[in-house]
Amino acid sequence: MHFLKRRRGLLQGAARSHGQRFHVHLVGIVAIVLAVSVGARAQIIQTPGSQLGRVSGTVTDMNGSAVTGATVALTGSDPLDRRTVVSGETGYFAINDVKPGVEYQVTITANGFADWASPSITLGAGEFKSLTDIQLRIASQNITMQVTDDPVEIATEEVNSEEKQRILGILPNFYVSYDPNATALTTKLKFELALRVSTDAVTIGGVAFVSGLKQAANTPNYGQGAAGFGKRFGATAADGVTDIMIGGAILPSLLHQDPRYFYQGTGSTKSRIRHAMLSPFVAKGDNGKWQPNYSSVGGDLAASALGNIYYPRLDRGVGLVFTNFAIGTAERIGASLAQEFILSKVTHRGGHIN
Repeated sequence: MHFLKRRRGLLQGAARSHGQRFHVHLVGIVAIVLAVSVGARAQIIQTPGSQLGRVSGTVTDMNGSAVTGATVALTGSDPLDRRTVVSGETGYFAINDVKPGVEYQVTITANGFADWASPSITLGAGEFKSLTDIQLRIASQNITMQVTDDPVEIATEEVNSEEKQRILGILPNFYVSYDPNATALTTKLKFELALRVSTDAVTIGGVAFVSGLKQAANTPNYGQGAAGFGKRFGATAADGVTDIMIGGAILPSLLHQDPRYFYQGTGSTKSRIRHAMLSPFVAKGDNGKWQPNYSSVGGDLAASALGNIYYPRLDRGVGLVFTNFAIGTAERIGASLAQEFILSKVTHRGGHIN
C-alpha cells in the first residue's frame, strides 16, 4: 500500500513536471509567434510604398531676411488634402506625414507680401524635401500696378509706403527705394518727402542730440549756456533743412532728378560697394536714366555756403564751406554703404522688418 502511494506521488510529480515543461514550451511558442507577427507587421509598416515624407523650408523676403508668421499651405490634387502651418521666428516651417506618390503644391501668404507658390512636388517614400529660394516680394507695388496706370497715383503710393520705413521701427529711412523700377516723383512729392523728413519728431530729436554734442565740443563758437545751445540747435536745424530742401526737393525738381537712394541688394559685393560709393555723384533722372548727381552735390555746396550767414565770424570762410562739403559727401557715402549692407536688414516697412 505504501509502495502504491509512493508510486502515485511519483507519477503525479512527473505529470506536474511534464505540465511545467509543456507550459514553458507553450509560452516559448507563443513568444516566437508574437515576435514573428510583430516583425512581419513592422515590415509591412516599413514597406517603402507606405512611408510618409516631410516638406520644409525657410520663408524670407527679397533681402534674405526671415518672414515670421507666414501661412504655408500644402495642397494635394484632392482639394480636401490640404494642411497649413505658420513660419516661425526664423522663417522656418515643416509639414510632416506627407503622402508619397501624390502631387502637391506649396503656397505661402504673408501680410504685406505677394503670394508665393512652388512648382508641383511629388515625394518618394520617406523622402524629406527642403524648398529653397522662398523669397516673398512686397505686395503693395504689385497691387498698385494692377489697380491704376496713373504714374502720379503710383508714385504717391510708393512715397506713402516709403514714409513708413523706419530703422528698427524708430529712425526715419524715407529716402530709400527698394524698388529699382520705382516711378519718378512729381515736384509735389519731392517737396512732401523733404518736409516729412524735416518735421519728423525723431529728426528734431536728432537735431537736439547733435546740438548737445556740439555744445560739449564748443563748436561752432557760440559760447556756452542756454543761449549757446539754442544757437547751435538753430544752426544744426538750418543745416539739415537747407540741405534736404535744396538737395532733396528744389534742385531735383528743377533738374528732373530723383533724390532717393536706390537699394541694389543683388550682385557681387564689389558691385554693391561701387553702387553705394557713387550714389552721391550719380543719380537716377526722372526719365529713368542714370546721370551726374547735380542735386546732391549742389545741395551740399549750397547748404555749406548758406552756413556763412548764421555761423559765428570765426567759423566762416571759403575753406569752411569746402570742408563742410567734404564732410557732408563722406557722410553720404557712409550712409549709402550702411543702407546697402546693414540698414536694409533692420528697416521696418509698414510693420515688416526687412
